[in-house]
Amino acid sequence: MKRAFDLIVSTTCFTFFLPLIVLTALLIRMKLGSPVIFKQMRPGLNGEPFMLYKFRTMTDERDEDGNLLPEHKRLSLFGEVIRKLSLDELPQLVNVMKGEMSLIGPRPLLMKYLPLYTEEQAQRHLVKPGMTGWAQVNGRNAITWEEKFELDIWYVKNQSFFLDCKILLLTIKKVLKSEGINNGSHVTMPDFEGDCGNKKRTSY
Repeated sequence: MKRAFDLIVSTTCFTFFLPLIVLTALLIRMKLGSPVIFKQMRPGLNGEPFMLYKFRTMTDERDEDGNLLPEHKRLSLFGEVIRKLSLDELPQLVNVMKGEMSLIGPRPLLMKYLPLYTEEQAQRHLVKPGMTGWAQVNGRNAITWEEKFELDIWYVKNQSFFLDCKILLLTIKKVLKSEGINNGSHVTMPDFEGDCGNKKRTSY
C-alpha cells in the first residue's frame, strides 16, 4: 500500500510540477552553471547505497589553494531562495518513482555516518528514506542530531498510512513558512560526529 501510494503521488506531483522543475533547472543553469543536478551516494533501506538527486544550490568557489569555500560562503541568495521553497528537493521525486526512496521516512544522510550510529540510531534504516519525515515536521535542521534520530526511530516504530498523510500536510505547512531550514550559523546541519556517550556501534 505504501509503495502504491508513493508511486501514484510521486508520479502525479512530478507531472504537475514539471513546468516548475524545468524552470528551476534553467534558472540554476543561468545563475550557478553546470551541473544543474547535485548527485550524491546516500544510504537507503538497510543501509544500501543509492544515488540521491537534488537541484544544485551552491557555487564552486574555491580558495587560492583550490579548496572549496565553506558552505555558507558558497550559498548565494538565489540558492537560499531555492532551499527556502524546498525546490531543491523536487528531483527526489525520481528517486521515489524508482523505489529508492519513499515520500515519507527518515531523511537519507551521508554514507560516512553509517559507522557512527549506535544500534538504536541505525534503526532509521529499517525503512526506506523519505523526501520528508517526522523529524522534518518537528524541527527539521533546527533540532539536535540526538533529537532528530529519536524522532526518526519513533516514526519507524509507529509508521502508518494516516501518520504519513499527517506528515505530508505538516510538510506543506513547514515549506510555506520556511521553518527550520538552518541550524545556527550552519547552512543546514553541522556534521554528525557520533554519540560519544555510547561506544556500541553498528556493523555497517
